[in-house]
Amino acid sequence: MPSALWIAHVKVTDADSYMKYAAIATEVIPQFGGKFIVRNGSYEQLEGNNRARNVVARFPSLQAAHDCYHSDAYQEALSFARDASERDLVIVEEME
Repeated sequence: MPSALWIAHVKVTDADSYMKYAAIATEVIPQFGGKFIVRNGSYEQLEGNNRARNVVARFPSLQAAHDCYHSDAYQEALSFARDASERDLVIVEEME
């Protein structure tokens, strides 16, 4: 079964609320087998919208990433991010 990447591009508009999201999400994502491989490092914007916070997490499967996102715990975290950021988030299966 191929692993999957959770790729987020974020513009934070309320740092205090967004940090509440990040604190909870940091605990939830590993519970579903997720491991952060990129988290807010240096970057170069080549195309599209510039969003300074870039996060990539690897999950054991697309289903695990999906289950994490839809879990009660992650939805609680997301409640802090919704009004505190502009986000794009995609989960995509990796090639084997």
